[in-house]
Amino acid sequence: MTTRRPPWALAGVLAGCAGLATSYATAMVLTIRESPLVAVAELVIRLTPGSLAERAISVLGHLDKPFLVAVILLLLLALFAWAGRLAARGWWQPTLVWLALAAAGLGAVAAQRGAGVVDAVPVLVGLMTWIAVHSALIDALRREQRRPELESRERRVFVMVAGVVAVASVGIAVAGRFVGAGRRHVEASRRLLRIPGVTRREPPAATSIGVAGVATWQTPNEDFYLIDTTIAKPTIEPDEWSLRIHGMVERELVLSYSDLVARRMTESWITLSCVSNEVGGGLVGNARWSGVRLADLLAGLGVDPAADCVLQTSHDGWTCATPIEALTDDRDAMLAVAMNGRPLPIEHGFPVRTVVPGLYGYVSATKWVVDLEVSTFADSMGYWTDKGWSELGPVKIASRIDVPRSGDDVEAGQVTFGGVAWHQHTGVEAVEVQVDGGSWQRARLAATPSVDTWVQWAVDVDVAEGDHEVRVRAIGKDGQTQTSVVRAPDPDGATGLHTIGIRAS
Repeated sequence: MTTRRPPWALAGVLAGCAGLATSYATAMVLTIRESPLVAVAELVIRLTPGSLAERAISVLGHLDKPFLVAVILLLLLALFAWAGRLAARGWWQPTLVWLALAAAGLGAVAAQRGAGVVDAVPVLVGLMTWIAVHSALIDALRREQRRPELESRERRVFVMVAGVVAVASVGIAVAGRFVGAGRRHVEASRRLLRIPGVTRREPPAATSIGVAGVATWQTPNEDFYLIDTTIAKPTIEPDEWSLRIHGMVERELVLSYSDLVARRMTESWITLSCVSNEVGGGLVGNARWSGVRLADLLAGLGVDPAADCVLQTSHDGWTCATPIEALTDDRDAMLAVAMNGRPLPIEHGFPVRTVVPGLYGYVSATKWVVDLEVSTFADSMGYWTDKGWSELGPVKIASRIDVPRSGDDVEAGQVTFGGVAWHQHTGVEAVEVQVDGGSWQRARLAATPSVDTWVQWAVDVDVAEGDHEVRVRAIGKDGQTQTSVVRAPDPDGATGLHTIGIRAS
């Protein structure tokens, strides 16, 4: 009779998945934001070179983080299977693999901002699960090896134990998620929150150009672009949030959430755009932001005249250095608490984030902000500037064609082109469209309440039958004309003219 080869690898995979499940469940029950797996993924993100990170964003878009997690999971499964196969040689070799994996997880957890002893508990629980479950499974396999005459019965025992482990792993993970979410109640707190001074207003009617297909002037919260380095979004109760302002100031200030919202509220329509946005891309949006002006907060603290930046820090440890001039001039740079008349969505920084008109987010827009250190650029280094991106990050003038779309077939004759243009904190004076390299034709512009928002534009152009190439450019209120020189987003924003191809018939 031929003896079957024991499924050592399967035993390792099952034990490994059980350990991941119990560590995740423990993190949820203890209301720790990051499970060890997420901590490892975020450490990889922090250590990734800027050029590689930019490439990942451009290729994968919003799928960059799920892709990273999937790769890490596949690598873990391979290591779990390897640990299982090592069990055929003895008990101590797979134990070394489990210890090494736990050490990696512990190191990633310890690298997180504000990590404490309790953050190590999920790692230790996962390690104990790995060792205990793997020992039980390999014992069942070894009994089968020792008693080949009872191979069928012993194998049924192994299959039964393996099935129980698999089902229990899924159940533990689901239960942990349910319990953790039930204890935090952050989303419920956000929905019930009413902030004095925050109003809901429809955008002025004159901001719409009236052309179907052009991006709405006010971007709904659920459609606003999302770019950040975190995988597990911080969930912070308002009464647990605080902000420290310190550094090169005569007086430090610590604000609670109630302290902040008790101050005079300002509300402004402000367009934000991401430095990773390609020419013609969608990483830009316009919303009504409500919050407290940073200029008012800093004015009473005795800022040292030698200070030229403020180092912002997020709850998850992300940092950026913002020119202090942009926080203290006449623009509505603010600690925002609401977006489009509602408390900030969790993924957009609830309970508090910074919004600074005219600067790309990588040097200004800190979600879940908890610390502001008045400093100098010589002594401060933000997350992305440390990866080679430029220090100041002013938004470049840009424009986009929304209709027709590239590749569309249109009816020959008069064709209406429309889109949006922006030059935050400077404003757009004009938008021009060019067909097939001909003369530039001036578009009509909708109204805007300030220079800090984008503007809708439209123009009617006579188009003959055939294939055509259409370009758009914006001219700023400062006289600057959008350049046709093509540059990638790295290191300070993409340039070039958005160009589409259409066919008229």
